[in-house]
Amino acid sequence: MMKKHDKIFITNYDSPVGRLILASDAEALVGLWIEGQKYEQASLKKEPVRKDGLKIWDQTGRWLDRYFSGEKPLPAQLPLNPGGTPFQQLIWGLLCQIPYGKTTTYGELARTAAFQMGRDSMSPQAVGGAVGHNPISIIIPCHRVVGADGSLTGYAGGLEKKLWLLQLEGACPDRLED
Repeated sequence: MMKKHDKIFITNYDSPVGRLILASDAEALVGLWIEGQKYEQASLKKEPVRKDGLKIWDQTGRWLDRYFSGEKPLPAQLPLNPGGTPFQQLIWGLLCQIPYGKTTTYGELARTAAFQMGRDSMSPQAVGGAVGHNPISIIIPCHRVVGADGSLTGYAGGLEKKLWLLQLEGACPDRLED
């Protein structure tokens, strides 16, 4: 766990899917949202302060530049510190293991999480709740989770943006409707 700071800082990054809002504790990225998305900045426990020139903004900008140019940067290449419950942290960690260009389902994530927690089963809906509240969109790749039948399902940033990200990665599901 990263050291906590008294302030949370924000800045913007203009991307092909729209303006992104980045949040940091000055050492790690604590949030990344597509402007206007559901739950935007909901995980922040204090009012953020706009500040440019942080090292984390440069690191994140380079990561995003690489990603949007078709490279395959890994989430582990950035210092990330998403706040959340232990269950959310587990699910977000599993999201980071989904390879670029691949998708998984809520059910597959639920089976993996249940196994890691020593449980017989887990609700895909509970997993969906954690996925939907991922505070670091794109980098923690919640867009790579699809419905059991391969359909696009909810994405806090909007289904058209989810489809765009999956197309960028060459990971389009068979069905493109809800």
